[in-house]
Amino acid sequence: MKYFLFNHEGSKNHGCEAIVRGSMNIIENSDEKAEFVLSSNNPSDDEILNNITVKAAKTRDLTKVEKLIAAVDLKINNSETYALQKMYSPIVSDAEDCDVCLSVGGDTYCYGDNHGIQVLTRELKKRGKKTVLWGASIGAEDLSERKLESLRDFDAIFTREPITYELLKENGANDNIYLFSDPAFCMERVEVEPIDRFTRENTLGFNISPLVASGDPRKKEIAEDFLRFVFENTTMKVLLVPHVVEENNNDYDFMKPIFEKFDHTGRIAILPPDLEARQYKGYIAGTRFFVGARTHSTIAAYSSGVPTIALGYSVKARGIAKDIFGEEKYVLDIKAMTDYEELRDEFLKLLENENEIRRELMKSIPLRMRSAMEAGEMLRKI
Repeated sequence: MKYFLFNHEGSKNHGCEAIVRGSMNIIENSDEKAEFVLSSNNPSDDEILNNITVKAAKTRDLTKVEKLIAAVDLKINNSETYALQKMYSPIVSDAEDCDVCLSVGGDTYCYGDNHGIQVLTRELKKRGKKTVLWGASIGAEDLSERKLESLRDFDAIFTREPITYELLKENGANDNIYLFSDPAFCMERVEVEPIDRFTRENTLGFNISPLVASGDPRKKEIAEDFLRFVFENTTMKVLLVPHVVEENNNDYDFMKPIFEKFDHTGRIAILPPDLEARQYKGYIAGTRFFVGARTHSTIAAYSSGVPTIALGYSVKARGIAKDIFGEEKYVLDIKAMTDYEELRDEFLKLLENENEIRRELMKSIPLRMRSAMEAGEMLRKI
């Protein structure tokens, strides 16, 4: 079968890249003849992907007549549906010879009203395509009647963690709701080159993003205070790991001043912003502990058996921790922090329980990977 992956931001968001790579591995495991088309908002970022046809998720301008009809639709029906149908027609055309359409933007329904996705999904269904919301997360605070209406348009919803699964089941969001672990658990890692100051087995991997800082300079200060504690009270080195390097949402640019502040210690390094997701996972796998704000940086750590603290800012982080441990363990909301002490105390728990956590991960991660792989088998049945 041929699979159309849409609602993809681009691979400079390495979480999005990890979802695409993991999804391809999952689907190919149950469908050896699978072919893939990726509709991307930033197709030039996706040249690093192999065995997939990348197409720009282009909208088109409306003709004069269409603009007139759209204006009448808006005035009489207070609806933008007609305009969006015409705007999205090139994306729908790109899926013409595909059988199954997967919306791979897993946390899309955590933001905005998603009317555009609803229109696009309905247009794909009109052309006889099976549509699936793939690897989804959504919080109770994000669920509205309009979103429920949109969620019911899919032929199936594959949730990636139990909090979302239970929420959508309770609210009757769709007749076909399934729970499978995040597709990124099935992205492989690659061997990576040694870099200065990176010592395997005694390095703390660290990721913080401008997204969780949200313009609050105190959040960067909290990160710096925590790293200062690590330098002063342990022998560990620190590896800063950017995981999203999009324009105006760039972890590397955000963390570079942190690197420069502690450069004099000789115990800190920062990975370059031009690696791919499998390489970042390769470096993360070599750390002793990991602290990360970007959800898919923590998945790279979890799936490599690294004891991890998620600086959770959404249902994703809490739900994925619950999927792994059976409870929301080692998850902190950095947005609610006013100082570094909570993070310090949680890190001390990692140190104290390191061996136990590793044993838990050794038991749980193969099950998570199996769960993610089973999503491909269910997709074939659908």
